[in-house]
Amino acid sequence: MQPRYLYPAVTVLGLIRDGILKRRRSFAGDARACIAALQPPLRMLGAECIPPEGSYAITPNHYSRPGYASQWTALALIASVPREVHWVMTAELTFPGRWYAAIAAQASRVILGRLAQVYGFSTMPPMPPRSGDVAARAAAVMAILRHVARTPEVVIGLAPEGGDQPGGQLSMPPSGLGRFCVLLARAGLRFVPVGVYECEGRLTMRFGAPYELPLPSRMNTHLADRLAAAYIMQQIAELLPRSLRGEFCRKQSNEL
Repeated sequence: MQPRYLYPAVTVLGLIRDGILKRRRSFAGDARACIAALQPPLRMLGAECIPPEGSYAITPNHYSRPGYASQWTALALIASVPREVHWVMTAELTFPGRWYAAIAAQASRVILGRLAQVYGFSTMPPMPPRSGDVAARAAAVMAILRHVARTPEVVIGLAPEGGDQPGGQLSMPPSGLGRFCVLLARAGLRFVPVGVYECEGRLTMRFGAPYELPLPSRMNTHLADRLAAAYIMQQIAELLPRSLRGEFCRKQSNEL
């Protein structure tokens, strides 16, 4: 038996209305309404690890499977955190190898851009990085850093992998993610890892203890990027069942 992921009609209709009118809307309110309708209820573990104050970035795995849309991770996370969360979302969906890829990607840019506008989120070019997106990605990073700088006790939400992974297993994030997180760490943010998975027919979120990302000393930029990304993913892996840890499946002291 798997959870039933249904969107309340009043929430969907309200979102469509506000999207057409370009009117701001509370994602936290919509998330709580969706999670309240989830059957069976969301199982949340490690809630005591959520910092009540201070600036931090929440980093869940990008769990996926047929029948589970990744937006439910964002809904469950934001419904569970008693703070305003600024989500970093993709600016476009990609459909590699599909005949309709170009049309669908263009449509997704319009829809996701409007969602980001309605909810006040930041968008980032899709993963993996494309050569033509270098300038857009740099501009997106700078915009997020400006938001962090001007927002006291900011909470940023981002899924490091940036897209669905085969079998829902963890994989190494695309290049640039580690450098971005190092910039967030230098701006004073701690990191809160989250493991998202389904267990015994229930959507489960397991929060880990906040940590400070080790800042690299002088070293090759590419190496620093990969080391930071690997460190972040290992913290997430420790919160997941072994079957979902992928390449980060090393022996842990506290097994699930």
